[in-house]
Amino acid sequence: MSTDGSPEIADAPEIWGRTGDTTSGEGFVSALRSAGPYIHGHHGRTFVIALPGENCARDDSDRLLGDIALLVRLGVKIVLVHGARPQIEAELALRGIQPRFADDLRITDAPTMKAVRAAIGVLRMDIEARLAASVETGSPMTRVPLKVVGGTWVTAQPVGVRNGIDHQLTGRVRKVDIAEIRHALQGDRIVLLSPVGYSPTGETFNVRNAEVAQAVATGLGADKLIFVMESEPGGWRLVMGAGDAGQVQLSAAEETLAADDRQAGLSPEDRNCIAAGLTAARNGVRRVHFIGTEGASPLLRELYTRDGCGLMVSADDDYESTRDARIDDVQGILTLIRPLEEAGLLRQRSREQIEVDIDQFAVMVRDGMVIACYALIEFAEDLAAEFSCVAVHPDYQGRGLAAVMLRHARRAAKEKGMDRLFVLTTQTPGWFLEHGFTLGTVADLPAPKRADYNPARNSLVLTHPL
Repeated sequence: MSTDGSPEIADAPEIWGRTGDTTSGEGFVSALRSAGPYIHGHHGRTFVIALPGENCARDDSDRLLGDIALLVRLGVKIVLVHGARPQIEAELALRGIQPRFADDLRITDAPTMKAVRAAIGVLRMDIEARLAASVETGSPMTRVPLKVVGGTWVTAQPVGVRNGIDHQLTGRVRKVDIAEIRHALQGDRIVLLSPVGYSPTGETFNVRNAEVAQAVATGLGADKLIFVMESEPGGWRLVMGAGDAGQVQLSAAEETLAADDRQAGLSPEDRNCIAAGLTAARNGVRRVHFIGTEGASPLLRELYTRDGCGLMVSADDDYESTRDARIDDVQGILTLIRPLEEAGLLRQRSREQIEVDIDQFAVMVRDGMVIACYALIEFAEDLAAEFSCVAVHPDYQGRGLAAVMLRHARRAAKEKGMDRLFVLTTQTPGWFLEHGFTLGTVADLPAPKRADYNPARNSLVLTHPL
């Protein structure tokens, strides 16, 4: 269920509930070996988790927050976006205010906004406190306290008038400060975001937490976007033909999950989650998971067992067609890189040279057409690989495909035993700096590459540890 295209992970055996009593020596060892590839595969990855307010109000919500804290201890970078619908309803009732909705969207006037602020403020402090207390006392993990941070990182704008109804202080996400969130994640902190947004003029807007989660996941290029649902998405597997693994491609999910008969029995919160998840998958988030709350630790079972327990929507039919290049891809690669060569952005390569080096290339294919490519050139003695010859078809630029190719190259380089990537660029150092590279020097290049370095191009050297 939680595969990310890695053979190591895809071939992992099943775990809890399949290998016997994990308290016994044999059961424990089997479970640990089964989870090992997932622990390794998820380490350093970025997950965005959307947690509805309904789940925050459950008696067993501490268990889920404890599981989220455990993910951080296992090296996963977490952005947690909480909802607050029932908490807001309770606050409105205390104030004698009748809630108003139009098409599942709250109408937020000034008195309602005061209730929203009060409810979210109390809930946020409660979540922070429970996350801080989620590590067992006396555990070695308590030596490094868990840190939770947040900020005014979501900019919102008013929804405005819809079907003649003014939604007033109900807002929608305008932009997210991705740089600040990424900086916070680098410090191994949980980023906790509330369902509010701010305007440059000082207004506060009530926004949907699912929309915030989708915008953050898309902006970060998150490896996973996970929605905790009121319903049990694991029960949708047979209906959607997802099989035991609970994995379905985006096109099938759009056809089934968005259907009126599927939506009819769902709560407004669940409908919002589905819409946001499908939007994220269409915009480059490779894995979107929908999980419920029943059974033992559904979040951990979804992420650290082969079959999981929920439903995973994969953008494979759109983005996961990334694969090793074949000889019949040469013309497609040439079509992509020729304009860049002519503009001086890439060094010249002949057809014959690409044919000889085809094993170094990977391509992204959509409907039989090569829409992006890159080359990964290994320098085994230095445990380094060059990320080069990156090109995206003009019709698909601006969709984050270069970042998708970079993530693919990172995984490929790690699987080949490399411990760092490097690039040479004359035009786009800023993009690489934004994606985790740092400026280096020619001395940082492997010896064969130093000998081949062309001072006339004066290319900048950037490196990225794996």
